[in-house]
Amino acid sequence: MPKALIILTSHDRLGDTGTPTGFYWEELAAPYWILSDAGWQVELASVLGGNPPADPSSATDETMTDEVRRFMADDAAMNRLAHTEKLDEIDVSGCDIVYLPGGHGTMWDLPGSQALGQLLASAWDKGAVIGAVCHGPAGLLSARLPSGKPLVDGRRVAGFTNSEEEAAGLTGTVPFLLEDQLKAQGARHEKGPDWQPFALADGRLVTGQNPASSAQVAQLMLQAAGQPAIR
Repeated sequence: MPKALIILTSHDRLGDTGTPTGFYWEELAAPYWILSDAGWQVELASVLGGNPPADPSSATDETMTDEVRRFMADDAAMNRLAHTEKLDEIDVSGCDIVYLPGGHGTMWDLPGSQALGQLLASAWDKGAVIGAVCHGPAGLLSARLPSGKPLVDGRRVAGFTNSEEEAAGLTGTVPFLLEDQLKAQGARHEKGPDWQPFALADGRLVTGQNPASSAQVAQLMLQAAGQPAIR
């Protein structure tokens, strides 16, 4: 059975505001079920291990999706989420997909994580597909190839855009603008209309722009891993 690893943020506050944040539910749930339903073994990890924080704004009436409801109603999935493995204790050698959901929490703890950078570099070197969506590509900033070049350098990459961050009212709160920092590492940043699904694959690197792109990212990850997308 092929194995996918989903890595979540452990950061729970928006800077100094005291406003809670964390991972974004749709960005976890949609790929989790697409991969699981395709016959993949899906494991969950987080920076600190244990029960990672979820952004409460991603579980409102306006943001709730069928996939999130299914996840919350599934005892096995919720137990797996409550007991994630700690990032620096993960053996990535058997993983065929490594996926980074977003949520604003990722902007604080993923980019500077040496453990994440090493894990992503190792997974890439072993031929794994690496995916990320929305703010999840912030974690890609930690990854360097053996040459020292950023993983995203020269590659087509999507992620939460400057205009979407501005619309969210958090331009002055986040530690950096993700679109700008991806470009600073040499990524060929691409985007679609704000809040609309947009995802792309550059070989084994798959990225998406926003929560609505989560399912597309999962389908593209399956294709990049050599498995037909589910219709």
